[in-house]
Parts: sequence; C-alpha cells; structure tokens
Amino acid sequence: MTEHLLIIFPHPDDEAFSCAGMVRSYTERGVPTTYICLTLGEMGRNMGNPIFANRETLPLIRKKELEQACEAMGVNDLRLWGMRDKTIEFEVELADQLYDALLAIKPTKVISFYPGFSVHPDHDACAEAVVKAIRKLEPTQRPIFYGVAFAADSIEKLGRPSFIVDVSRYRDVKMAVLEAHASQSEGMLNRVTKYKEPALLKRLEEEWFWGIDFSK
Repeated sequence: MTEHLLIIFPHPDDEAFSCAGMVRSYTERGVPTTYICLTLGEMGRNMGNPIFANRETLPLIRKKELEQACEAMGVNDLRLWGMRDKTIEFEVELADQLYDALLAIKPTKVISFYPGFSVHPDHDACAEAVVKAIRKLEPTQRPIFYGVAFAADSIEKLGRPSFIVDVSRYRDVKMAVLEAHASQSEGMLNRVTKYKEPALLKRLEEEWFWGIDFSK
C-alpha cells in the first residue's frame, strides 16, 4: 500500500507541538500528506498581544496562520471542513463523514487526538469520531493510529507511549509552526524561548503518540 499520512484535528494550531516534526519527516520524503482541520478556531480566546483580531476577523486570521504552518511542514493538501468551533461533540454524523474521507484518501497512518486524554471537549469528540471511523473499516484497510494525549495522567493510565519519535532535527520547523500561529502562540513561545520550560523544550525534540489495537 502506498504511504499516505492523514492528520485530523479540530483546530488550527493543534498540530504545532503535537506532530509538526513527524509531519515534516514525511513530507520531506515526498509522502502524500493530507490535513483535515474541522474548524477555524473562531471561538479562541486569544486575539493576539497586542490585540490585532476580533471575533469576526479571528477565523480569517487563523485560516491564514494554518496555511503558513502547513507551508512550514510541507503539507499541500489542507482540507477545511468549516465546522463550528466548540460544537464538535454535537456533530452526530462526524464519524460517518470521516469514514467516507478514510475510504477516499486511503491513508496508511492517521494522526489525531487520543480519546479521553486530550483535555478539550472538541479534541475528545474529534478523537472519538476518528477512532469510530477507523473501526468501521475492513481490517486490511485500517491505518496505523497515532494518538496525541495531553492529559496529566496520560502515562499513568495509558502506559508509556506506543511511539516516541525523535524530531530533534525538525526543531526549527516546530518553532516555525508555532510562530505561524501568532494569534494563539505567544504564551507558549514565551514558555519555550524566555522561560525555557524543560517539559516544553523536550516536546521540541520528541513527539509522543499512543496507538490503539483495533482488533479488540
């Protein structure tokens, strides 16, 4: 089966710390890569510092930021699904829509959030729909799932990550992706560049993912 990487997240910037390095490692090898972003994060609380956005302009700004982030990662197939921010849990047909996308794209690997361990209701709803869609596929069609878990008790309850990816050579890419999301990332960038928080610095070097055994 021809390699194809599929990223599925609910908001622009979800990819920044979670998988930008791994994504670039695929695109630089010429692996086709598709990014499905469910919303434009229009309900985000950050409007820049100093403020340069309002509720009406924020989605347009975040769309442009995501396009810049995709350019830094080498992703040229960005699909915006136009769902409303903070309502993903109410998208009752999302799993079916994702199932159709999986059939059409035929990815060999899927990156998304891990259900129940991704902090935000939109994250968890997206994760649950992705996992449900993958389960609907025939076993021979199922991609490898790379689940991103951010909850504080992720290791305690899930165990060690199934995949620990060394992305140290893509540190500059990850920083470029963070910087692209300027309306949202100032606080995170300060924690990395100014305060040099060890846990975040480690995230520039490693990306952690948890898999799911779909045969169970």
